[in-house]
Amino acid sequence: MISKSELVACSASNFTQFGSKRFTLDELANQLGISKKTIYHYFNKKEELVEESTAYLLQRFSREIQEPEIAFCTDPLERIILIYKKGFEHLIYFSPTFLFGLKKYYPKAYDLFYSFRNDLVNKTIYELFVDAQKSGFVQKEVNLRLVCELYFLNLNAIAFGKSSLFDKYTQQEILQHLIINTIKGIVTKDYTNKFIQK
Repeated sequence: MISKSELVACSASNFTQFGSKRFTLDELANQLGISKKTIYHYFNKKEELVEESTAYLLQRFSREIQEPEIAFCTDPLERIILIYKKGFEHLIYFSPTFLFGLKKYYPKAYDLFYSFRNDLVNKTIYELFVDAQKSGFVQKEVNLRLVCELYFLNLNAIAFGKSSLFDKYTQQEILQHLIINTIKGIVTKDYTNKFIQK
C-alpha cells in the first residue's frame, strides 16, 4: 500500500500543476494506481489532503532555505536574494489556479500559506534587511517595513496575475527585476555582492 508521505508528495505536485480544486481524487487515485478508498484511509476529505499537501510544500521550502549555501551566507542582502532564488525554483511549477483555488475553496490551506508568507517576509526578510541596514549596506533613511510591504509581501500576486510570469520570463529575469533591482534601489553607493555589481 502507498504510504501517506508518498500520497501527500504526489498530491502536492499535482495540485500545484493543475490547481487544488481542478485536480480530483479520482485522477489522483488513477495516477497512483490505487483506489479512492486508499486515499480515504489517510484523509477524511479532500480539504485535509490539500491542507497537508500545502504544509508539505512549505516545509520543503523551509528546509531548503536552511541549506548551507543560504543558511551560512553572511551577507544579509545576498541571503535575501538566495531565499527568493530558491523560492522561484519552486514557483515555476505552480499554476496560477493553485493559490486562487486555495483562497477560494480551501481556507485552512490558504491560511497556512498566508501565515508562512507573512512570517517569511515580516520576520526573516525584514530582520535580514535590518541587519543589512545596521551593517551600512542599506541607506539609513529607508523604511524597511514599507519596503517589505510594497515589494515582498505580495510577490505571489505579481507573479500570478491572470497568468504566470514564469510562463513568459526566465527565473533569472524575474529574480533580477522583482528582487535584485528592488534591493539595488535601497543600498548604499559602495555596496556590492555577487548579484549586485557597480
